[in-house]
Amino acid sequence: MSVAFRREGDDEHLEPKFEHPIPVGPNLVTARGLQLIKDRVAELQSKVAGLTDDEVALKIAKRDLRYWNTRQSTAEQPPVPSGTTVEFGTRVTFLLNGKEKTLSLVGDDEADPASALVSFSAPISRALMGLEPGDYGDFSGKEDAIEILSVEAVPPT
Repeated sequence: MSVAFRREGDDEHLEPKFEHPIPVGPNLVTARGLQLIKDRVAELQSKVAGLTDDEVALKIAKRDLRYWNTRQSTAEQPPVPSGTTVEFGTRVTFLLNGKEKTLSLVGDDEADPASALVSFSAPISRALMGLEPGDYGDFSGKEDAIEILSVEAVPPT
């Protein structure tokens, strides 16, 4: 019989499960972000301990736990920002092409754009970094597309 028609098992037809990619660069976290990571690790440890029958679910949970353990062990909490310039851990209100927006600059794992929490590595964050109220910045190929209205340090929680 030809090897092309031989079937080893159902596992060879499953989607491959890859490790979660780790974002490039430092793993900066806010106090809130670090607590979210710790909570996720604890949740996944409990899940792994409780899984015995479902081999696929156990593999997925262990993969997720490896990711979150790595994120926890590499987490760096920078000093609380002064709130005078846009930096990691600040909330900034600015005009972008004439429209007012407010964003908080947080770590990669804490980012939630729908809640105005943007990763410090996002293009808009990089464009805002280092600016102070009254400053103008370039964004998306446009000069002075950003005007900083206010900056405040986000209190640790």
